[in-house]
Amino acid sequence: MPDPKYRRILIKLSGEQIKGTDEVVSYDMLDYLAQEIESVRQHNVEVAVVIGGGNIWRGSQSIERGMDTAQSHYMGMLGTIINGLALQDALERRGMHTRAMTAIKMDEVAEPYIRRRATRHLEKGRVIILTGGTGNPYFTTDSAAALRAAEIHAEVILMAKNGVDGIYTADPRRDSSAIRLDTLTYMDALNRGLTVMDSTALTFCMDNNIPIVVFNALEPGTIARIVMGEHVGTLVSK
Repeated sequence: MPDPKYRRILIKLSGEQIKGTDEVVSYDMLDYLAQEIESVRQHNVEVAVVIGGGNIWRGSQSIERGMDTAQSHYMGMLGTIINGLALQDALERRGMHTRAMTAIKMDEVAEPYIRRRATRHLEKGRVIILTGGTGNPYFTTDSAAALRAAEIHAEVILMAKNGVDGIYTADPRRDSSAIRLDTLTYMDALNRGLTVMDSTALTFCMDNNIPIVVFNALEPGTIARIVMGEHVGTLVSK
């Protein structure tokens, strides 16, 4: 069996992926994601996951209705922790050792995020699930993914999308003439306003030279194919 191209990866999942077609959390989707992560762990690849909370709390909608922005963002962080615990359970039911870590102190629920401890968990073969965003309002979970990837020295960020197999020149669900881009530079993505991650996170990845692969999370085996070096989706790099 060939050696993996990437030995340590960070997977960015949105709350929408946890939701699936259910109202809040899809058990089938959790099991599917756990199976996808298990297939990567079989290659002894170290896996970190940063997870969103949009299936539980949509901060933008509450802010539009007058809620204080910081208050809304903190509520969203709690949503990511709920999702992280659900994913942890799904992974452990498949026999994987995991650690849920949170940027907000919540000792009875999860470990506090400490960079050296997180790195040690990875070295011991544990999947780490990083929740609570960055622990600060005004920063998205995209920014959390970029920051944590830099801190743990992840070799790549895998940006999971639902039903879209990369970055297109336009929304392929609305524009049939949209063309998928195989590769893209950080600066091109920023200048063209393409949907990779939010601009703060993308700029951080550019400054720290962290490559990003945007892929379709709903296509089985995709994560393993990327890890083993197959070109899948869209690669964003320098």
